[in-house]
Amino acid sequence: MCQLCAAALPQMSRRRFMIAAGGAAASFAFGPPAFAKETKPPPKPQNVLSPDAALNRLMKGNARYIEGLARRHDFKHEREALAGGQNPFAGILSCADSRIAPEYAFDSGRGDLFVCRVAGNFASDETVASLEYAASVLNTPLFMVLGHGSCGAVDATIKSLKDNTTLPGHLPSLVSAIAPAVKATEGKPGDRLANAIRQNVIDNVAKLKSATPILSAAVDQGKLKIIGGIYRLGDGKVELVG
Repeated sequence: MCQLCAAALPQMSRRRFMIAAGGAAASFAFGPPAFAKETKPPPKPQNVLSPDAALNRLMKGNARYIEGLARRHDFKHEREALAGGQNPFAGILSCADSRIAPEYAFDSGRGDLFVCRVAGNFASDETVASLEYAASVLNTPLFMVLGHGSCGAVDATIKSLKDNTTLPGHLPSLVSAIAPAVKATEGKPGDRLANAIRQNVIDNVAKLKSATPILSAAVDQGKLKIIGGIYRLGDGKVELVG
Protein backbone atom coordinates (compact mmCIF):
# COMPACT_ATOMS: atom_id res chain seq x y z
CA MET A 1 0.00 0.00 0.00
CA CYS A 2 1.41 3.47 -0.93
CA GLN A 3 1.90 6.27 1.62
CA LEU A 4 -0.96 8.28 0.08
CA CYS A 5 -3.38 5.39 0.66
CA ALA A 6 -2.09 4.95 4.19
CA ALA A 7 -2.73 8.60 4.93
CA ALA A 8 -6.25 8.43 3.50
CA LEU A 9 -7.15 5.35 5.53
CA PRO A 10 -5.63 5.95 8.94
CA GLN A 11 -8.30 3.91 10.67
CA MET A 12 -7.33 0.73 8.82
CA SER A 13 -4.13 -1.10 9.64
CA ARG A 14 -1.98 -2.65 6.97
CA ARG A 15 -3.07 -6.13 8.16
CA ARG A 16 -6.81 -5.37 8.05
CA PHE A 17 -6.47 -3.79 4.58
CA MET A 18 -4.77 -6.86 3.16
CA ILE A 19 -7.40 -9.18 4.64
CA ALA A 20 -10.23 -7.09 3.20
CA ALA A 21 -8.58 -6.88 -0.20
CA GLY A 22 -7.99 -10.61 -0.27
CA GLY A 23 -11.63 -11.30 0.55
CA ALA A 24 -12.82 -9.03 -2.23
CA ALA A 25 -10.55 -10.72 -4.73
CA ALA A 26 -11.82 -14.14 -3.71
CA SER A 27 -15.44 -13.01 -4.12
CA PHE A 28 -14.65 -11.65 -7.58
CA ALA A 29 -12.88 -14.82 -8.66
CA PHE A 30 -15.44 -17.38 -7.48
CA GLY A 31 -18.63 -15.34 -7.50
CA PRO A 32 -21.14 -14.95 -4.68
CA PRO A 33 -22.42 -18.28 -3.33
CA ALA A 34 -26.01 -17.09 -3.64
CA PHE A 35 -25.88 -17.22 -7.48
CA ALA A 36 -27.97 -20.19 -8.71
CA LYS A 37 -26.56 -22.60 -11.25
CA GLU A 38 -27.67 -21.75 -14.77
CA THR A 39 -30.36 -24.12 -16.05
CA LYS A 40 -30.16 -25.17 -19.68
CA PRO A 41 -33.39 -25.07 -21.69
CA PRO A 42 -34.68 -28.45 -22.89
CA PRO A 43 -33.45 -29.52 -26.36
CA LYS A 44 -37.05 -29.79 -27.60
CA PRO A 45 -39.27 -27.34 -25.68
CA GLN A 46 -42.34 -28.69 -27.48
CA ASN A 47 -41.80 -32.01 -25.65
CA VAL A 48 -42.42 -30.47 -22.22
CA LEU A 49 -45.98 -31.74 -21.77
CA SER A 50 -48.42 -32.95 -19.15
CA PRO A 51 -49.19 -36.70 -19.20
CA ASP A 52 -52.58 -36.12 -20.83
CA ALA A 53 -51.15 -33.75 -23.43
CA ALA A 54 -48.42 -36.27 -24.22
CA LEU A 55 -51.02 -39.00 -24.78
CA ASN A 56 -53.04 -36.71 -27.03
CA ARG A 57 -49.96 -35.94 -29.12
CA LEU A 58 -49.02 -39.61 -29.31
CA MET A 59 -52.43 -40.65 -30.60
CA LYS A 60 -52.62 -37.79 -33.10
CA GLY A 61 -49.33 -39.08 -34.48
CA ASN A 62 -50.83 -42.55 -34.80
CA ALA A 63 -53.84 -41.10 -36.65
CA ARG A 64 -51.51 -39.47 -39.20
CA TYR A 65 -49.61 -42.75 -39.59
CA ILE A 66 -52.83 -44.67 -40.26
CA GLU A 67 -53.78 -42.21 -43.00
CA GLY A 68 -50.27 -42.20 -44.47
CA LEU A 69 -49.88 -38.47 -43.82
CA ALA A 70 -46.64 -38.44 -41.88
CA ARG A 71 -45.01 -35.09 -41.21
CA ARG A 72 -41.73 -34.14 -42.81
CA HIS A 73 -38.97 -34.29 -40.18
CA ASP A 74 -35.93 -32.06 -40.29
CA PHE A 75 -33.38 -34.62 -39.15
CA LYS A 76 -30.42 -32.31 -39.63
CA HIS A 77 -31.62 -29.67 -37.19
CA GLU A 78 -32.97 -32.32 -34.81
CA ARG A 79 -29.52 -33.89 -34.62
CA GLU A 80 -28.00 -30.51 -33.83
CA ALA A 81 -30.58 -29.72 -31.14
CA LEU A 82 -30.19 -33.12 -29.49
CA ALA A 83 -26.40 -33.30 -29.46
CA GLY A 84 -26.30 -32.03 -25.89
CA GLY A 85 -29.29 -33.83 -24.36
CA GLN A 86 -32.79 -35.26 -24.72
CA ASN A 87 -36.29 -34.79 -23.31
CA PRO A 88 -38.63 -37.34 -24.93
CA PHE A 89 -42.34 -36.78 -24.35
CA ALA A 90 -43.19 -40.50 -24.20
CA GLY A 91 -41.58 -43.82 -23.36
CA ILE A 92 -42.61 -46.96 -25.24
CA LEU A 93 -42.10 -50.56 -24.08
CA SER A 94 -42.58 -52.37 -27.38
CA CYS A 95 -42.20 -55.84 -28.80
CA ALA A 96 -39.04 -56.38 -30.86
CA ASP A 97 -41.10 -57.60 -33.83
CA SER A 98 -39.72 -55.97 -36.99
CA ARG A 99 -43.22 -55.04 -38.12
CA ILE A 100 -43.63 -52.73 -35.12
CA ALA A 101 -41.72 -49.45 -35.27
CA PRO A 102 -42.95 -47.01 -32.58
CA GLU A 103 -41.23 -43.99 -34.14
CA TYR A 104 -43.19 -44.62 -37.35
CA ALA A 105 -46.42 -45.77 -35.68
CA PHE A 106 -46.68 -42.46 -33.80
CA ASP A 107 -45.16 -40.30 -36.55
CA SER A 108 -42.49 -38.96 -34.20
CA GLY A 109 -39.10 -37.39 -34.71
CA ARG A 110 -35.71 -37.91 -33.15
CA GLY A 111 -35.69 -37.29 -29.43
CA ASP A 112 -39.47 -37.69 -29.08
CA LEU A 113 -39.75 -41.30 -27.91
CA PHE A 114 -37.69 -43.26 -25.38
CA VAL A 115 -38.11 -46.78 -26.74
CA CYS A 116 -37.34 -50.09 -25.02
CA ARG A 117 -37.91 -53.21 -27.15
CA VAL A 118 -37.96 -56.90 -26.25
CA ALA A 119 -39.85 -59.86 -27.71
CA GLY A 120 -43.14 -60.05 -25.83
CA ASN A 121 -42.96 -56.42 -24.56
CA PHE A 122 -42.52 -57.41 -20.91
CA ALA A 123 -40.91 -55.34 -18.18
CA SER A 124 -37.65 -56.98 -17.12
CA ASP A 125 -35.50 -55.46 -14.38
CA GLU A 126 -33.35 -53.82 -17.04
CA THR A 127 -36.38 -52.34 -18.77
CA VAL A 128 -37.79 -51.00 -15.52
CA ALA A 129 -34.41 -49.41 -14.77
CA SER A 130 -34.32 -47.82 -18.22
CA LEU A 131 -37.80 -46.37 -17.78
CA GLU A 132 -36.90 -45.17 -14.29
CA TYR A 133 -34.12 -43.18 -15.94
CA ALA A 134 -36.60 -41.72 -18.43
CA ALA A 135 -39.01 -40.72 -15.67
CA SER A 136 -36.57 -39.36 -13.09
CA VAL A 137 -33.80 -37.86 -15.22
CA LEU A 138 -35.48 -37.02 -18.54
CA ASN A 139 -38.87 -36.11 -16.98
CA THR A 140 -40.81 -38.19 -19.52
CA PRO A 141 -44.52 -37.82 -18.60
CA LEU A 142 -46.05 -40.82 -20.41
CA PHE A 143 -45.23 -44.52 -20.81
CA MET A 144 -47.03 -46.99 -23.06
CA VAL A 145 -46.68 -50.77 -23.05
CA LEU A 146 -47.25 -51.59 -26.72
CA GLY A 147 -48.28 -55.11 -27.68
CA HIS A 148 -49.44 -56.18 -31.14
CA GLY A 149 -51.61 -58.69 -32.96
CA SER A 150 -50.22 -62.11 -33.87
CA CYS A 151 -47.33 -61.76 -31.41
CA GLY A 152 -44.95 -64.67 -32.03
CA ALA A 153 -43.49 -64.54 -28.51
CA VAL A 154 -46.91 -64.92 -26.91
CA ASP A 155 -47.90 -67.64 -29.38
CA ALA A 156 -44.70 -69.57 -28.66
CA THR A 157 -45.42 -69.31 -24.93
CA ILE A 158 -48.93 -70.70 -25.43
CA LYS A 159 -47.59 -73.67 -27.40
CA SER A 160 -44.72 -74.31 -24.98
CA LEU A 161 -47.06 -74.45 -22.00
CA LYS A 162 -49.68 -76.49 -23.84
CA ASP A 163 -47.19 -79.09 -25.06
CA ASN A 164 -45.05 -78.94 -21.92
CA THR A 165 -41.92 -78.44 -24.04
CA THR A 166 -38.78 -76.43 -23.40
CA LEU A 167 -37.67 -74.08 -26.13
CA PRO A 168 -33.97 -73.97 -27.10
CA GLY A 169 -31.34 -71.45 -26.08
CA HIS A 170 -32.46 -68.50 -23.97
CA LEU A 171 -36.05 -68.61 -25.24
CA PRO A 172 -37.36 -70.14 -21.98
CA SER A 173 -36.75 -66.77 -20.32
CA LEU A 174 -39.36 -65.25 -22.64
CA VAL A 175 -41.79 -68.06 -21.82
CA SER A 176 -41.33 -67.47 -18.08
CA ALA A 177 -42.05 -63.78 -18.44
CA ILE A 178 -45.15 -64.17 -20.60
CA ALA A 179 -46.55 -67.33 -18.95
CA PRO A 180 -48.62 -65.50 -16.27
CA ALA A 181 -50.70 -63.76 -18.94
CA VAL A 182 -51.22 -67.01 -20.85
CA LYS A 183 -52.29 -68.88 -17.73
CA ALA A 184 -54.61 -66.06 -16.63
CA THR A 185 -56.57 -66.22 -19.90
CA GLU A 186 -56.71 -70.02 -20.25
CA GLY A 187 -60.26 -71.24 -20.82
CA LYS A 188 -61.72 -67.78 -21.37
CA PRO A 189 -64.04 -67.15 -24.35
CA GLY A 190 -62.65 -65.60 -27.50
CA ASP A 191 -59.37 -66.01 -29.34
CA ARG A 192 -56.76 -67.42 -27.01
CA LEU A 193 -53.82 -65.63 -28.58
CA ALA A 194 -55.57 -62.25 -28.69
CA ASN A 195 -56.68 -62.66 -25.07
CA ALA A 196 -53.15 -63.49 -23.92
CA ILE A 197 -51.64 -60.56 -25.87
CA ARG A 198 -54.06 -58.17 -24.24
CA GLN A 199 -53.53 -59.62 -20.77
CA ASN A 200 -49.78 -59.43 -21.18
CA VAL A 201 -50.06 -55.69 -21.88
CA ILE A 202 -52.34 -55.19 -18.87
CA ASP A 203 -49.99 -57.15 -16.59
CA ASN A 204 -46.95 -55.13 -17.60
CA VAL A 205 -48.76 -51.81 -17.23
CA ALA A 206 -49.59 -52.88 -13.68
CA LYS A 207 -46.00 -53.94 -13.07
CA LEU A 208 -44.65 -50.57 -14.15
CA LYS A 209 -47.24 -48.65 -12.13
CA SER A 210 -46.28 -50.54 -8.97
CA ALA A 211 -42.51 -50.43 -9.52
CA THR A 212 -41.08 -48.81 -6.40
CA PRO A 213 -39.69 -46.42 -5.51
CA ILE A 214 -39.45 -44.26 -8.64
CA LEU A 215 -42.28 -45.10 -11.05
CA SER A 216 -44.98 -45.70 -8.46
CA ALA A 217 -44.18 -42.36 -6.79
CA ALA A 218 -44.26 -40.49 -10.11
CA VAL A 219 -47.67 -42.03 -10.90
CA ASP A 220 -49.04 -41.16 -7.44
CA GLN A 221 -47.83 -37.56 -7.81
CA GLY A 222 -49.51 -37.20 -11.22
CA LYS A 223 -46.21 -36.63 -12.98
CA LEU A 224 -46.43 -39.86 -14.98
CA LYS A 225 -49.20 -41.75 -16.77
CA ILE A 226 -48.70 -45.41 -17.75
CA ILE A 227 -51.07 -46.98 -20.26
CA GLY A 228 -51.28 -49.94 -22.59
CA GLY A 229 -51.82 -50.23 -26.31
CA ILE A 230 -52.16 -52.92 -28.95
CA TYR A 231 -50.93 -52.29 -32.48
CA ARG A 232 -53.05 -53.75 -35.28
CA LEU A 233 -50.85 -55.10 -38.03
CA GLY A 234 -53.45 -54.64 -40.76
CA ASP A 235 -54.02 -50.88 -40.50
CA GLY A 236 -51.46 -49.67 -37.96
CA LYS A 237 -54.07 -48.43 -35.47
CA VAL A 238 -53.09 -48.49 -31.81
CA GLU A 239 -55.98 -49.49 -29.54
CA LEU A 240 -55.62 -48.16 -26.00
CA VAL A 241 -55.82 -50.74 -23.23
CA GLY A 242 -56.61 -49.94 -19.62
